[in-house]
Amino acid sequence: MSRVRVAAVAATVTGALTLTACGGGTEDGAAEGGDRAAKVSVTDATGKKVEVPEAPERVVVLSEMDLDASLALGVQPVGLTAGRGQQGAPAYLTERAAGIPVVGAVTGPDIEKVVEAAPDVILAGQLADEQVLEQLQAIAPTVITIDDTKNWKKALEITGQVLAKENEAKAFLADYDAKAGALKDKLGDRSGAEVSVARYSPKGTAVMQQGVFISDVLNDLGFRRPGIQKEQGEGHSTPLSDENLAEIDGDWLFIGTLTPADGTLLDELRAKPAFAQLGAVKSGSVTEIDGSKWTSLGGALAAVSVLEDIGKAMAR
Repeated sequence: MSRVRVAAVAATVTGALTLTACGGGTEDGAAEGGDRAAKVSVTDATGKKVEVPEAPERVVVLSEMDLDASLALGVQPVGLTAGRGQQGAPAYLTERAAGIPVVGAVTGPDIEKVVEAAPDVILAGQLADEQVLEQLQAIAPTVITIDDTKNWKKALEITGQVLAKENEAKAFLADYDAKAGALKDKLGDRSGAEVSVARYSPKGTAVMQQGVFISDVLNDLGFRRPGIQKEQGEGHSTPLSDENLAEIDGDWLFIGTLTPADGTLLDELRAKPAFAQLGAVKSGSVTEIDGSKWTSLGGALAAVSVLEDIGKAMAR
């Protein structure tokens, strides 16, 4: 779509929303519309100031973390981008996100579908394509919510500011800290265990390194990480061959794919000699996980759910 057409369609959408907000032209409706037109300034993840509606009502989210954060704060978006390996929302958010239209994929938004969603604010995750950002900004105020650290807590705080849910964000983080602390106490000496997280695919098994969502959660619990999982990375490692499969071993191993856990993966893997020789497998300390939750971008709801998964697997 050309920039001229984007701007034209965006103007049409804005006009339609203004008429709707004005309640068909009544005086009371006009007053309400004026209230909704109020703006506040927020600082996005890049340090840029962005003017957004004081109380956004139609939110489009362009990353898994944005969707997670919005739902955690009680806001139902009007458009989302599909999660990694998913047709829509990540598996762990499927029920919460039911009915939300898909307006793009991990590779980027579909600008026409974003326009159709008629947002009054867009949460753009870590989108860095300047041309796409310019197109989005012609539709609605656009906020980068994820910085280079990909820290879900920081992203939740920014999202709370944008959505006028700052108190809710603070309360969620306090609750998460309490739950993490309680689980750490319950784990006892297991809280210092060496924990490995891996994503399996037919091309090979990759492990999650530092600087990603799941590693931050595991660090909150005091876990150690084996091998290259102690190192900073962009996400997951390159797929490992069977000869290097020892890299995924640990006292405990959590492994899954981007599809929901169905209980069959471990049986498949145990048939592989290299996998069967892992210490965690031999000791029975291996758990199948939902990779769309554990090994993707993650977020606030994912973090709490991961705590629950760990508690079920490891707590006595």
